Parts: sequence; structure tokens; C-alpha cells
Amino acid sequence: MAPDGGVHFRVWAPRCERLELVLESSNGAAPRSVALAREAGGHWSGLVEDAGAGTLYRYRIDGEGPFPDPVSRFQPEGPHGPSEVVDPGAFRWTDAAWRGVPRDRHVLYELHVGAFTRDGTWAAAAERLPGLAELGVTTLEVMPVAEFPGTFGWGYDGVGLYAPTRLYGHPDDFRAFVDRAHAAGIAVILDVVYNHVGPDGNYLEKFSPWYFSETHGTDWGAGFNFDGPHCEPVREFVLSNVEYWMTEFHLDGLRLDATQAIVDDSTPHILVEIGERARAAAIGRETLVVNENEPQRVQLVRPVDAGGCGLDMIWNDDWHHSALVALGGRDEAYYTDYRGTAQELVSAAKYGFLFQGQWYRWQRQRRGTPTFGVEPWRFVHFLQNHDQVANSGRGERVHRLTSAARLRALTALLLLGPQTPMLFMGQEFASSAPFLFFADHGADLARKVAVGRRAELAQFVNLSLDEMERELARPDARETFERCVLDDAERERHAPWWRLHRDLLRLRRDDPWIATPGVRLDGAVLAEHAFVLRYFAADGADRLIAVNLGRTLHLDPAPEPLLAPPEGRRWRIAWSSEDPRYGGLGTPPLDAPEAPTSPPQKPTVRWHTENWRLTAECAVVLAPEG
Repeated sequence: MAPDGGVHFRVWAPRCERLELVLESSNGAAPRSVALAREAGGHWSGLVEDAGAGTLYRYRIDGEGPFPDPVSRFQPEGPHGPSEVVDPGAFRWTDAAWRGVPRDRHVLYELHVGAFTRDGTWAAAAERLPGLAELGVTTLEVMPVAEFPGTFGWGYDGVGLYAPTRLYGHPDDFRAFVDRAHAAGIAVILDVVYNHVGPDGNYLEKFSPWYFSETHGTDWGAGFNFDGPHCEPVREFVLSNVEYWMTEFHLDGLRLDATQAIVDDSTPHILVEIGERARAAAIGRETLVVNENEPQRVQLVRPVDAGGCGLDMIWNDDWHHSALVALGGRDEAYYTDYRGTAQELVSAAKYGFLFQGQWYRWQRQRRGTPTFGVEPWRFVHFLQNHDQVANSGRGERVHRLTSAARLRALTALLLLGPQTPMLFMGQEFASSAPFLFFADHGADLARKVAVGRRAELAQFVNLSLDEMERELARPDARETFERCVLDDAERERHAPWWRLHRDLLRLRRDDPWIATPGVRLDGAVLAEHAFVLRYFAADGADRLIAVNLGRTLHLDPAPEPLLAPPEGRRWRIAWSSEDPRYGGLGTPPLDAPEAPTSPPQKPTVRWHTENWRLTAECAVVLAPEG
């Protein structure tokens, strides 16, 4: 929007000879063409004084087209339709006092806007914000919203990087969602895809053949040209997108999808500049840039002056894979290198990645990089995310794959561990809705997507069987998407699960020592599926978390120093996953007092002379008495 009225249009199309702006009308009037002027560097521009917010337009390139704007702020008819002018200054923000969430105190919550509520809109999602704040969520990680084809999809095949999809509302509805989140004390980060664009509705190459790399490909198509000839405008296209989300939508950060596929052989790496641009744009606000990196390159979160990329956090698949094996004994595909033992879970709590350069049989190569010296909060731990739930074939949530007691215990480890925890929408109330892969494409592309999806799932032996393949949901079926929509009534029906998550997050937030950055942590294995973690407090008010994922365990003798209470004090149970409020069966004393001289008042209480008795499939938090 031009400051004195009208709209200034500008687009990069370095190899065309004539570029026209085509102004369209929603009332059926004939389109009007305006010739744009060539600038240095391959840009074309022009001021249209009678254009304004709501004006529909496209570009015609050397007589071909018209095509939507590569930096369109809104595509009201989808990626193949006209672009719409949006006035980014029209929305009235109320979050001037918002300063964000400290980087080391986040509790993430991943959600898909379309499946989060029955209406599937920003406005409907905003109504759920008070409940998420009460739960203890500090930060929403929103799955990609860049415009994509069809009427439903995960969003990772986006083609309009600057245009929030019309499926969830107007861009101002997105702004209102962020504004209300900030009012509720919740930060919002957006999942963005800078490794490729989707195949349907991608018109970037109509404007320039230099958008995509001639040397670096991805599993999903050509990657962006970050280091080849004429890469400077492409880099700025992505970096301006980073700045756009941070400034025009007041976002608190980004989650970068599949950074291993963002290839850049130049210096500085584009990931370094993405982090720097995000922080520079968020003036006065805390900023969070999370990244997913399947090879687990910890350099991504090391400081730039130490040879890293300076990003803030990285997803830890190792913890997820080990935890899922511990919960249900999975041993296929990428789970084959994990045993789900107490040692793995202790090591993950202490060091983050489990594979830090060891041989990884599944991939027949070394995996991971050393993490020593990296703060624990930089690792994002999760039991569920969009990929992992969908990769179960039927999209089954974790609570369907294990016992309730074991899941409660491992949830305690997730939410009380030193790493940054992340929940996936509905996890907090054991949602019965699956989360399946869904993408609304035309028939030909839909067939290709379905074939690709089956090939991806074939790494799981059971999912490659003919009888199971026939059971897999069709990604292009609307029913597949609709099955994934959360049932809000389950928040009440499954209240014990919600209380479990709320109470654990309150403990994480309010306890001065649990998961507090800088507090020393150690851990020890008690048995194959039992272990303890100890947070050491400066004043001796240590916290001990005991987790038993196996059978009832009698620790007698107990020659493990971490079990000993602070000198002169005794342990008391401060919290238990077997509390009846969570659906548990209660927790008997761990280190019982000396045997009484007369029978106890309640004959149901069992008095022990042994050291400890850890109830099967249970987690307890111990604090010193007094």
C-alpha cells in the first residue's frame, strides 16, 4: 500500500521482455491491464492509484498467463486464482506489551488449524486459547498455512509462501488469532517450508527459472537456489518471508521443516541468515527458531561464532523412537536401533541425542553429532507429532498402543525432563481422533501421492502387506481429513488425562528446581525398565524422579547414591502418576517408616521393612521433607 494512496506493485521477472499487471473485478467486469516498468536487477514495478485493499490482480508475462503474484498476501480463490491486495496496517493490534516467552521456558503445542476444531478456522481455534493457557501451554507451533491447492491438506505442499490459506479465514483472522494468543500469554510460531514448494499451483518458474537449484534436489522436488547463479533475489525472497511473518503477523518465531533438505554451499548458510532475520524483525520480543533435522546435526543450534547456525532448538527423534519402543515394543523401520531401555531414557535426559556419531544400522551409516555442552532446553522432546502419529498407518494416537499406566509414567518424564516438551493437539485429553496423512489433489496427482505414501509406509513390514495396504486411508478422501478433526467434548469425557497434563505442567512451571535451566541433573538405571533422575538444588531441596515402566520393583539392597535423600532428611512423595485423579490405583509408600509396634489403624496399608518398592508402570516425584 502506497503511503499517499494507491498500491505499488513490484515483482521479480528478470528474463521477460514485457510484464503487465492485470487488474480483475469480482463483479464480472472486463480485466484491465497496466504495463509495469523495468527496474535494475530484474524487477518490474508500477503505482496504480485507484487500487486498494481487496483489489484482485495477476501478472501477464510476455503475453503468457495471467499468473498469481509470487508474493501474494492472499489467494481468495486458491493458488490458481487471482491475488488480492491486503492492507497489512488495517488490523488494530492490542499486544504492544507482549514480550514473549524466554527461550528456555517453552512448552510447545503442535496443531493443525483445519483439524483443531470442527469449524477449522482461525476464529474457532482462538476460542480454545484460554483452555490451552490453563493447561500450561506457552507456545503454539502451527503447521504450515502457506496457500496450497484443494480444500484440505497438511500444508507441506504450499505454493504461496506469503499467502495464509483461504481455508482458515482472511489474513486478518490469523492476526486476530495471534493477538488473542498473546493476550492469553501464549506465543505463536509457524511451521514454514523452505526446502521446496508443492507441485500444484507453483508458478514461480514462470517468473524466473532461477528460483530453483540446478544442482540440489530434495525428496519432494527441486530445492530453492540458495547458492547458484542469480541466487541473491531467491535468498531475499525467503528472508523477506521470514521478516514478513514476524512483522506483519507478530509471530514469535518459526519452525523450519526438514532443514537437511535446505542445501546451501555458500557462506553464510541461508539458515544462519534466517535466524538472524527473524531475531532482527522481532524487535522487543523473545524469538524462537526451531528446526527439524533428520540426521540430527547439532551444529544447527550451536552459536554462529562456534561454527553453528545459531538456531534455537532442534527436534529429537531419538527420544521419540526410544520412548515409543518403551511404550509398545515397536521394532520396525527406524525403531530397530532402539531398545526403549532405562539407559536410553536416562542418556537422552542427560545428553539429548542418543546417536552422536555411532553406526545406525537402519540407514547403514553413522547418525548424529556430539551434543556435549549444548543446553538441554535446545532439544525438543515429544511422544507425538504429525509425522509420527500418521506413520502408524492408521494414524493411531499413542494411548492406543500401550497401557494407560505406562503412558502416564512416560508423560511425566516428557513434561518434567530438562528438554523442551512438545504436545500434539489432542494428546492432552487422549483424543480418539486419528491423525492421518491427507492432501486434496486432482486425480492424477492424488494417485501419485497415494503411491508415494504407500512406498514411505512400506518400511514398516506390517504396513507393506497387501491386506494392510487395502486398509490404509486414501489421502485425497475428504473422509480421511474429517476423521482427524478433534472432538472437543472429549476434553470433558477424558478429564483424567487432561488433569494429568495440567498438573505436570504446573509442577514444571512452579517448582524451583524441576527442569530449571542451570540446575544440575544426574540419572541412574535401577533395572532394565526403571531409573531415576535427580535435580540437585543449591539448598539441598533436591528433586528425585523415579520412573518404572516395568513390573513392580523391590530395591533391596539399594546401592545407588542418587536414591539417598539429602543428609538428615527423608523423601516424601510430592506427585505420583498413579494418583486416582488421573485414573491410577494409588501409590503405597516407597521407603516406609520402621515397622509399627502395634497393627496399623488401616489394615489395607502394607508396612515394609525393605528399602523401596516401585509400583509397576509408575512415575513418582520425591522431595525432601521439612
